[in-house]
Parts: sequence; C-alpha cells; structure tokens
Amino acid sequence: MQHLSIQGAMGQGSGKVNLRGWVYRERKSKDIVFIVVRDSTNIIQCVVKQDSVDKGSWDVAEKILVECSVQLTGEIKEDKRAPTGYEVKVDKLELVGGSEVFPITKDQSVDFLAEVRHLWLRSRKMTAMLKIRSTVFGAIHGYFRGKGFYEFQSPIFQATQCEGGSTLFSVNYFGKPVFLAQTWQLYAEAGIFSLENIYCIAPSFRAEKSKTSRHLTEYWHAEMEMAWATFEDIQDHGEGLIKHVLNKVLENNMEELKILERDVEKLKPTAEKPFPRITYDDALRILREKNSMKVEWGKDLRTIEEDELVKNFDTFVIVTNYPKIVKAFYMKENPSNPEVVYGCDFLAPEGYGEIIGGSEREADIEKIKQRLKDQGEDPKNYEFYLDTRRYGSVPHGGFGMGVERLVSWICGCETIKDAIPFPRTMLRVTP
Repeated sequence: MQHLSIQGAMGQGSGKVNLRGWVYRERKSKDIVFIVVRDSTNIIQCVVKQDSVDKGSWDVAEKILVECSVQLTGEIKEDKRAPTGYEVKVDKLELVGGSEVFPITKDQSVDFLAEVRHLWLRSRKMTAMLKIRSTVFGAIHGYFRGKGFYEFQSPIFQATQCEGGSTLFSVNYFGKPVFLAQTWQLYAEAGIFSLENIYCIAPSFRAEKSKTSRHLTEYWHAEMEMAWATFEDIQDHGEGLIKHVLNKVLENNMEELKILERDVEKLKPTAEKPFPRITYDDALRILREKNSMKVEWGKDLRTIEEDELVKNFDTFVIVTNYPKIVKAFYMKENPSNPEVVYGCDFLAPEGYGEIIGGSEREADIEKIKQRLKDQGEDPKNYEFYLDTRRYGSVPHGGFGMGVERLVSWICGCETIKDAIPFPRTMLRVTP
C-alpha cells in the first residue's frame, strides 16, 4: 500500500492509510497511546489501542518517544477534537528510527534553541517559515524570468570592494588577500552588455559589527541589473517584485502564516496599494512634522529614523534622491541637483527596515574615478569596471534585495535570525 503524506491522507478523509513520519507529541495511559505524528506537510493524531494492534505494535507504542521515526497503517476519520481535525485508528505501528529523550521542550531559551538549531528546524514554526522561504525564492525566479531576465552569476571571491571597506570579509587566496562578495554589482554591470537584463540570487557577506535583530553576516541577496533603464524603471521593478512575491505567499502559504500567527491584514496593503515614493527631503520633512524628529540634511537615515518614518505608512515606502556623500560611488548624480543621487531604498512597514537598495548607475567615468578617490580607493584597482564606461556605455541601473529581510517581514519574525535555516552573526558560526 502506497504511503501518503499526512496532508494527502486528510485530503482522502476516510479509509485505510499508510503514513510515515516523526513523533511530534505522545501521551500514554494503561491501554491506549495517543501519538501526534508529523511530516513535512502537517501533523495528525494517531490512536493506538492495546486490544486493536499486535504485540509488536503495542511494544513500540509503549516505548515511543518524541522524534522517533515511525511507519503506521490505520483507519482515518474526521474528528473535530483532534489537533488538525482528523484522527487515525492505528492497526499496525512500526519503529523505523529510535530517539533519545528530545532536548527541546516547551520553555527553552533563545540561546539554547540557537545551540540546537539543527533540531529546532523540526518545529512547526520553523517548518512554516521554511515553506514560505521556499515560496519566496521560487517567486523571485518567477518574477524575473517572467519579465525576460536572464539568470547570471558572479564570483564570490572578489579583489575589490563595492559597498564599503569596513564591512569586508578578507580571505587568504593563495597568499593574496581577496574579499567575500558583498554584492554582484560590479560584475553585473559588465554582464548587461551581453544579456541586457539579468538577475541572480546568491549569498552575500557583510562584516558589519552589528548585533541587531536585522543583521546577518551571511545572507541571500536577490539582485537585478538592466541596460537602458531609467531610475523609474528600477523603482517599478522593485515594487513589482515585492508585490509578486507577497501575492505568491498569500496564494500558497495561508496555513503557514496561520501557524506563525501572522496578521495577514498587515500584509494586504502592500499587495494592494501603490508604494508611496518620496524624496530624502520629503522624509526629513515628514520626520520633523509628524514624528518630532529633526535630522540634519546630509545624514543617512538610521534604523531609528526609518522606523519612525514608516509609522506614517501601511505599505512599503520608497525613499529617493539621497545625499551623494552617504551613498556608493557608482550612483548617478541627479542632473538637477548634483548633491543628491538617483538612489532609492525600499523601507518595509512595521519597522522591518530597508528591504531593497537600488540606483541608476553613474555613466561619467571621470565622476566615478573622483568618487573612488574621495572614498580612499585607487581607481587603478577598478580598471575592469571602468571599461564598462569606455566601451559603449548605456543608461542602466539595478537593485539588491535582502531575501531574509523580506521573509522576516512576511512571517512577522521577531529577529531576522528566524528567517534563515542556520543564521550566521557576529556571535554565531555554529551549528
């Protein structure tokens, strides 16, 4: 008899079923054992009665522990008292893999759960997050491929910095120092002259000495780069991507959102409304007038200012035209005001911070060289990048999205560490 998933068995609704999975909960009495079994699809209550099974099955039931792996055969029926509305009366129970006393109980500290992350992945909430995360990754691919983008990969080992020297991980590369990738961008700008519209999902590494709930030292980066793009095109695609991903989650993962106790009503405005687009100057004015917070012009928006700003919106807000002095060397100056650049940040509702950072790229090679010098960089180390401006440069731009930050917001995670299977932070590199 073919094994069904638990969800498949509940879809069948009645009759004989063959199931396999792991013991999620167990409760024993003299002549009856209740076992809640889980697999990747759901959980289901199974009842083993001593007078209804053979001696071998009863012996297994009596000794069963949480996280033992089992196979069972029985009769499924609807039962509204059961955890997921169905119950299996077991005819035969087989132990596949035994278990020691499982170390995770109800009231465990955050530090302990981090130490046993490899086991905590089995929890219902982590499983729900991982399913949503899988939907998010698939939706990112679906969005870009549906828009005619090609997938393009760049090296992880890089000889130059892009986002900031203080956040680089240095690696000994056969006796020569190189860096783990902060972004694919410099290589992507070379790639568009072949494929025009490209994207990638890849790990990025930032050596930020931050212990906040928003930072990982290793995270997944969804990036795009477009030839012939305007600044508006970049913003349109960022908004389109977030809406597409969110709609796929709402379409496919309502059960997981329910397990995570996520208030879906807080997600719907982002799916349904256009994102407000405001300038950096607008943001400072709003903070001053509505949040009683004065920010000096030329300062970057810190977490505290971003969190206050988004209190005025129920959807993502796009902040544009940041001061040049706080942004990367490759961002294009605004022709009408060279003190600001065509750069944008997408700030998530509910204080989840910047999800996307993007810009139109500077086409003027001399301006790029000067910006590099201003940041203490030697333009000679960027010759391959400068070649993209020497040979047929075109208007272009792109953005990068922190996938874990988007997953964290969608799932309503208290910390970004719960949006990735094995988080890497300043303080943790195991398990």
